[in-house]
Amino acid sequence: MTPTAQSRKMQGSLAYNKLATAAFYGLGALVLLLIVWLLLTILGKGLPGLTLDFLTKVPEDIDPGGGIGPVLFNSFYILFLSLVVSIPIGVGAGIYMAEYAPENKLTEVLRICVESLSSVPSIVFGMLGLAIFAEYFQIGLTILGGAVSLAFLNLPMLARVTEEAVRAVPHDVKNASYALGMTRFQCIRTVVLPIALQGIITGICLVAGRAFGESAVILLTAGLSTSGEMWDFNLFAPGETLAVHLWYVQSEAIVEDAASIAQRSAAVLVVVVLLINLLFRIPLWINNRKLKR
Repeated sequence: MTPTAQSRKMQGSLAYNKLATAAFYGLGALVLLLIVWLLLTILGKGLPGLTLDFLTKVPEDIDPGGGIGPVLFNSFYILFLSLVVSIPIGVGAGIYMAEYAPENKLTEVLRICVESLSSVPSIVFGMLGLAIFAEYFQIGLTILGGAVSLAFLNLPMLARVTEEAVRAVPHDVKNASYALGMTRFQCIRTVVLPIALQGIITGICLVAGRAFGESAVILLTAGLSTSGEMWDFNLFAPGETLAVHLWYVQSEAIVEDAASIAQRSAAVLVVVVLLINLLFRIPLWINNRKLKR
């Protein structure tokens, strides 16, 4: 190749590089602008009308001026219960798939099944929870049924994210720990999990945000009503959540201020999901500081 041809080829490569860089920056800016626009639209309509009274009052079916107190509590309560069930099982399953499961066809089939369950529509898990709790156990639409059904929904994604996070840990680090005389469990607990914690926490953030904003599963398993009490810890009480209440107010409610209630409820939903993500990031910041020392 002549020097002139080589120079032209290099110039062409630089031009493609600049074009690709500009395209990626443009796509990133477009996504960022879309997110900012959505947040400003939802929060701009809902936040100005938020009051403490709205966050603590009981919803009204006919009279205007109702609040979201019980449904907001149910949202946090069901989220907490679902994470209590799904985190140990999901993280444990992911660690097993990454560290203990043999590399054979059965494991590959199991991995494909987990990936397939991650993409199943949430309404299917709602129907499953309805069949188990309302029809088989005859306990009706309850907080317990909603929480366990949400855990079923989140387990496949949490297991898959945990497996990928554990597999991303360098083999040299694990081999070094084995060379120091550590057992496999000691290696996982003291070496693998601290390094993989960022990916695992990211997975927990995803499933927590998804669970807090889920409506189809809750509608079928926890119902469209509350017990009427602000702090009802009864697992067998009906458990309408904020996402279900938002759907109901926007689509079927007959109160005069339904639009205003929907806008404020949407703003609370977005703010809570953002706060959940920030809350789960705190262990990451602490862990990163420990690893840098």
